[in-house]
Amino acid sequence: MEVPEKILVVEFGSQYSHLIVKRIRLMGVYAELIYPEELRERLGPEVRGLVLSGGPMSVYDPDSPRISRDDLLSLGVPVLGICYGHQLIAHLMGGRVERSEAGEYGGVELSLVDRHRLVEGVPERSIVWMSHRDVVVEPPPGFRNLGSTRYIKYSILASDEYRIYSTQFHPEVVHTEYGEQILRNFVYGICGCKGGYDPFDIVEKYIEENRWRGDERALVAVSGGVDSTVTAYILREIFGDNLHLVFLETGFNRVGESEFVSRFFPEQGFEHVHIVDVRRRFLDTLRGVADPREKRSIFSRLYFEVLNEVVSRLEDRYGSFRYLGQGTLYPDVVETGRTSKYTDMIKGHHNVLHRELSRLEPLEPLRYLYKDEVRIVARRLGIPREVYMKHPFPGPGYLVRIIGPVDEERLEIVKRADSIVVEELRRSGLYEEVWQGFAALLGVRTVGVKGDTRSYEYAVAIRMVESEDGMTARHYEAPHSLLDRIARRILDEVDGVNRVLYDLSDKPPATIEYE
Repeated sequence: MEVPEKILVVEFGSQYSHLIVKRIRLMGVYAELIYPEELRERLGPEVRGLVLSGGPMSVYDPDSPRISRDDLLSLGVPVLGICYGHQLIAHLMGGRVERSEAGEYGGVELSLVDRHRLVEGVPERSIVWMSHRDVVVEPPPGFRNLGSTRYIKYSILASDEYRIYSTQFHPEVVHTEYGEQILRNFVYGICGCKGGYDPFDIVEKYIEENRWRGDERALVAVSGGVDSTVTAYILREIFGDNLHLVFLETGFNRVGESEFVSRFFPEQGFEHVHIVDVRRRFLDTLRGVADPREKRSIFSRLYFEVLNEVVSRLEDRYGSFRYLGQGTLYPDVVETGRTSKYTDMIKGHHNVLHRELSRLEPLEPLRYLYKDEVRIVARRLGIPREVYMKHPFPGPGYLVRIIGPVDEERLEIVKRADSIVVEELRRSGLYEEVWQGFAALLGVRTVGVKGDTRSYEYAVAIRMVESEDGMTARHYEAPHSLLDRIARRILDEVDGVNRVLYDLSDKPPATIEYE
């Protein structure tokens, strides 16, 4: 993408690497992720600075990702290292890194020991977010120490001579109190960026670069959520009436979504909207499957198999189709482990995992955007608030909210319980305050009492989280009165449940969804 200025973020395997990108973009400067081996070819006159991400490995591991000392010294732009990047800089520049006897995880107090423009606006003491085992025990020659914690003497290093800076903690996470200020100091104060980036720029450029495709026919598999809806709006700018929308009613979709799609898109001027009911086929194929990765893999393969059949039927009526539009986002790609050889697959998103099975060429206009950026784009496109503020919903839907084997009874339970959670969040006026709220059916039965009779029924977990992009999340401190209403309704209205639990785990260590 051609932009007047950009910051490159080198991916060393951290799940937080994309948070760095997003934070810098939200400051008004375009940033993008690259891999270590791409560094030389991606440098250009528009690059104003470089950030070296964290990562799970040690600088002493023989297979650890790295750049060379020569690269570091000859880049010609300021460099900021974070966590693993901090340690790598120290190691390459002649410092010493050692394995600590104990790790340091979570919030710790940082004390500034020296002043510098990197920490301008940061108070003498603040809370920062640590996640590491290795530490810098001797800084490289020519580097000043700017900050220390109780256990880590060299928590911030700076060299104006080399224009290289680093932090042991993660300024990109919201739990670091002045992390945004540190990043802003680097991006604007040290790198000299001017700002002006808008996520809508990516969309406009995508439309202009792809207008030549408009004479062909394209299909978008819509779900009713914000991602596929924004994708449909963008691709309509390219394909006009050659765009067709398909909604596959798999039986695992959000309750009421089929009716919403059949009403909403025609009202918004989309000419071709096709609702395809394949509930029985999906349930029969997935019945009894318990392993979460197997569930996602089977769903993904079947999804594209059915979609290919739908395309063939549409071609009999309208003529050939060439493109498939998908609402794939950056986190989808990250968690499927497709961004780098150093990242692990957290879960397989169906729109990423087996997309090569589609006989159509993929179009993914949102592939490099985050959820909050997509919502900004949605507002600019004039999409109604009821759509762009919908909670995220997994592609395989309720399939991954049933822990254990799938069958009709479990599916009905999780659908009804989830509907109650959403209804009560809306009724309480807290729906938009929560990033995501839902019910999941746990794979256990527990003993209870109903009508003076012993019951042995399922337990349902309620999950509500606060987040900005889905990459990290904190459990939502829901009012007890809200949880009480939800629990009572589920126990009263949903057959087969005798216990309701509230999930207090954050991401990490948990994910937002259960499978």
